[in-house]
Amino acid sequence: MTTPGPTPSRTLGLLGGMSWESTAVYYRLLNQGVARRLGGLHSAKLLLHSVDFAPVAALQAAGDWDGAALMLAAAAAGLQRAGAQALVLATNTMHKVADRIEAASGLPLLHIADATGAALQAAGVQHAALLGTRFTMEDRSIVRTRLEHRFGLHVSVPGDEDRALMHRVIYEELCRGIVDAASRSAVRAIIERQRARGAQAVVLGCTEIGLLIGADDSPLPVFDTTELHADAAVCWLLGEPGAAP
Repeated sequence: MTTPGPTPSRTLGLLGGMSWESTAVYYRLLNQGVARRLGGLHSAKLLLHSVDFAPVAALQAAGDWDGAALMLAAAAAGLQRAGAQALVLATNTMHKVADRIEAASGLPLLHIADATGAALQAAGVQHAALLGTRFTMEDRSIVRTRLEHRFGLHVSVPGDEDRALMHRVIYEELCRGIVDAASRSAVRAIIERQRARGAQAVVLGCTEIGLLIGADDSPLPVFDTTELHADAAVCWLLGEPGAAP
């Protein structure tokens, strides 16, 4: 008779749908991470609330962050009632309201910037270029200040034209499942310009960018926030040393 191995003892709440394209990647990475560590038929203990992204994107565009915070806080509170013990917010941009989501749910939120900053710090990176939505690149409060203050990093962003291009590619292509070779070349050129300005690495600071750009596509070392965030969540799920509380 086979003796069952260890099982994940914690339940994670995954707040996704922003967009579902990257949430699907999170779901795969979380389950693969648990299976890789535990073997056999093990998978992640997850509760998923996937929102309709269209209303969220409309609130973003209108600058109604309070409205977006209320929507996501209600979803997070629902995950808590369903049995989640911590939260992963599967988007960079909406970390603008992460504190309000955490407070509304009463659950610890595993912040995407912490996983990313720790990886950059461990790699000895001092200057990182940040790519993401226009909101994430231009609003320092979303992830940039946390990376700078908590991890001592210098974080730069592309110029205005490059920010506009990056934002368009995310919302008009990647969030709709479109992966375009011309856009890959354009984003590679953005990264090259950041390398020429002294960046030592590039942070894929939107959870969809990894669908377009990987290590083989970039003139700089790539730090994909989706992959790093998911790995930190797996550490939490399994109670591994150094995992967030």
